[in-house]
Amino acid sequence: MILSFGSEQPAGALLTVLSVAGVLAYALAAFWATRRPRTWRIVLALAWCLHLAALVTDIAGIGAPAPSSGLVHAARFGFAPSLSMTLWLVLGVYLIESRFLPLPSAQRLLSILGLLVMLVAWLFPGEYRPQAGSPLAPLHWAMGLASYGLCGVAVMHAVMLNRAERQMRAQKGQGGPMLTTPVLTTPLLRLERLTFQFVGAGVVVLSLALVLGWAFMPSWRWDHKTLFAVLGWLVLTGLLTGRRVFGWRGRRATRWLYFGAGLLLLSYAGSRFVLEVILQRTW
Repeated sequence: MILSFGSEQPAGALLTVLSVAGVLAYALAAFWATRRPRTWRIVLALAWCLHLAALVTDIAGIGAPAPSSGLVHAARFGFAPSLSMTLWLVLGVYLIESRFLPLPSAQRLLSILGLLVMLVAWLFPGEYRPQAGSPLAPLHWAMGLASYGLCGVAVMHAVMLNRAERQMRAQKGQGGPMLTTPVLTTPLLRLERLTFQFVGAGVVVLSLALVLGWAFMPSWRWDHKTLFAVLGWLVLTGLLTGRRVFGWRGRRATRWLYFGAGLLLLSYAGSRFVLEVILQRTW
């Protein structure tokens, strides 16, 4: 899902420097997450910018050696770059949202995840694909990535929602006064509403990506990637329908969300991981 160039050659010096700098910045952000929130926010924003610079450098092939196969305008795909771009989108939403809705419980986790995906994307940059096959292919891939990111943000909110509910039940069971914790500072109804707003947006974008792929991609076929994507769409659409018709909330709703997001993860990143790393197959 990431367009890039020169995948048969080692990464260029600029990409290596940006990747190492981004990993170090994310490590510092993880360190400062609970110690100095203001410092953490500045460092995370720097890491996010370095992450973006590394992605742009990879996409444009800036500073990369000339490809040995002679393919100058080849697209590069891989499970690791797709995960890297997805988490970059999640972090971008979080940086904006955290200015209006404090979500401190996700700070360290997101910093560590950012470190890991940048490192994995640097180690597994993907492979060549000589041609896109359709002028609308980049739009199809971009929408697929956007749906990944939106569902990832929804999962992040669902995790915090479940944690907050567990804390409330635990404090209520103790029979004492309700204590204020970092998670409980966020109104649960607002957190729940945001969760399903992101699910709805992800379903809409994923629907458009599937329609574009089916209608305009000459290489469209019912493989593992397509099957898992359609199954994920069905599960998430069923979740939204169940919430509207039957009022699904709490653990039942979040379990559907986790299952649907897991199917989406398997659709591209999972299938490409098996092909690239386990089976060592090319396109």
